Amino acid sequence: MSVNNNKSGTAKPMPPLEHGKFPARLHVLLARNAKVGLVIRRGPSKSVCTMLWNRDRDTFKLGQWMRGRIYERRCDLSPDGKHLIYFAMNGRWESETKGAWTAISRVPCLKAVNLFAKGDCWHGGGLFLSDKEFWLNDGHGHVELKKANQLRRNVNGQPPDYFGGECLNVYYNRLKRDGWVMHGKEYQGATLFEKKLPKSWQLRKLAFAESTIGAPPGHGCYWDAHELRHESTDTILALPEWEWADYVDGRLVFAVEGQLRAAQLGRGKLSSEKLLHDFNGMKFEAIAAP
Repeated sequence: MSVNNNKSGTAKPMPPLEHGKFPARLHVLLARNAKVGLVIRRGPSKSVCTMLWNRDRDTFKLGQWMRGRIYERRCDLSPDGKHLIYFAMNGRWESETKGAWTAISRVPCLKAVNLFAKGDCWHGGGLFLSDKEFWLNDGHGHVELKKANQLRRNVNGQPPDYFGGECLNVYYNRLKRDGWVMHGKEYQGATLFEKKLPKSWQLRKLAFAESTIGAPPGHGCYWDAHELRHESTDTILALPEWEWADYVDGRLVFAVEGQLRAAQLGRGKLSSEKLLHDFNGMKFEAIAAP
């Protein structure tokens, strides 16, 4: 990890690994009422898997792999961490799911208990309103193929703000629900979210979109960079290589170069950094859901 002391640190793309390879891409979903999380791990670009994160013991359990793409910014965990709603695409347009679909599965697997065929990549995914109730980011086109009796769709449960027909409508509303404050003005070409942390720290999430700036190599249409600001000293640590970060269970946790790491907050610096798990080197496995 490289940390730069910079009063106005501009986000820069992370350099590729040797031989033109990129590290695994990571995105983390956190359960609000349980000590679990779900890591969505992508790489190569058409292979993705899910892993359960036990936050009490910092252990990780593989769920399932899929050939295709999960749009991580259209996903959510139920508050109890038992269900995942996700939007995925494999391009098999003549199949039952029409090549793109929204599903709800039992964590950490991907096998659908609720399934909605979509057929295109507009809208899709959704948010959990409670352990048993969800909002489907519908727009138009979803066709219900499978329904779990214990889960209810609330057609009137849309979040208060609308951010278009793709990832941001789910993602930005999820961030705001989970304690991030959204700022209206553009910041370094990105949409800025902030979260206050202990010891005068402030975590900034810079949410970039391809429409505002060209995507760095190895990134998709949407990507995040981060900053830490220490309010007492006005020190800014520019962290463009952190692709996900949050304050979790009393510590700062972040994804960088295919690894999930944690650190403690000190006065003007981070300390006690440690590796939680290295997701590089994983390969596709055909795993049946239980």
